[in-house]
Amino acid sequence: MPQGKPEYVPRDGLTTRERRNRPLLVVHTGPGKGKSTAAFGLALRAWNQGWPIGVFQFVKSAKWRIGEEAALRVLGESGQGGTVTWNKMGEGWSWIQRPGSEADHAADAREGWEQVKRDLAAETYRLYVLDEFTYPMKWGWVDVDDVVATLAARPGAQHVVVTGRDADPRLLEAADLVTEMTKVKHPMDRGQKGQKGIEW
Repeated sequence: MPQGKPEYVPRDGLTTRERRNRPLLVVHTGPGKGKSTAAFGLALRAWNQGWPIGVFQFVKSAKWRIGEEAALRVLGESGQGGTVTWNKMGEGWSWIQRPGSEADHAADAREGWEQVKRDLAAETYRLYVLDEFTYPMKWGWVDVDDVVATLAARPGAQHVVVTGRDADPRLLEAADLVTEMTKVKHPMDRGQKGQKGIEW
C-alpha cells in the first residue's frame, strides 16, 4: 500500500469518502504483548476526534488499576475530546483463577456482552474496545456465532476493536482488520516479572 493507497478498489458503487468512512471491526490477537495497548491507542485517536468511547474489559479484575484506564478517564472528563465510559465485568478471569466460581465469571461475561449488544443497538458509542473478549468466546461463555452476527449487523458508524489471544476463526473472517502480535523475545523469558509503566 504505497502512500496509503489501496492496491485494489472494488466496483461497489461507493464513493471514496463512503468507502473510507465505513465502520470497521478490528481484531488484535496473537501471543505477543501489546494487543490491549494498541486498542487503547485507537481509543486515544477516537477521543481526539470527539467520538464517544465505550471500553468493556472482560477478564481484568475491577480491582486492577491500569495506566490506560486512568489516562482515558481523565481525558474523557476533560471536556476537550470524546467521552469515555469504562466497564469491567465482575472480578475478572485471566491466566489465574480469581475469586468466585467459573459459573459466576461466565454469567458476568454474558451480561457484559448483553450490555454491549444493547449499546450497539442504541448506537451509544462510536468506538467500542472489547478488551480480552476473545477469552469468553474461547471458553464458551459467549456464543461466537451470536457475536459475529451482532457485529456484522451493527447499525450506524460504530467501530469495534476486539483484543485477546486465540481469536476464533469466525471472528477473524468477519473482521476488516486483523493484527497478530507475535513474541520475538520478552523479559519474562529471563525470569523478569511485569513492571509499572510497562505492563500497567
